[in-house]
Amino acid sequence: MITITAIIRARSGQEAALRRALLDVADHVAAHEPETHGFHVSQSLDDPAVFTTYERFATKAAKDAHNTSDAVARFFAQAEVLIEGEAILHTCQEVTGGG
Repeated sequence: MITITAIIRARSGQEAALRRALLDVADHVAAHEPETHGFHVSQSLDDPAVFTTYERFATKAAKDAHNTSDAVARFFAQAEVLIEGEAILHTCQEVTGGG
């Protein structure tokens, strides 16, 4: 299993909009990406401007299909006004859970 963890900070006042944009991606994944085995969105309890996504892909092709999807393109089209700084991304090979 290939995973991506992203840590994303919302611009001040954009927390709700960033949350909606991330949930739109999650909805797309659930409806259209059977080889994506999870797209989880979390919001920090300590700092509501900080979001984390955890994404699980069956294969590299599934990861690539997700990253080039219309949903991800729509998200990044909004990113400049929603996100403060750069997202921190970690792409990994899962070592537990059968991956």
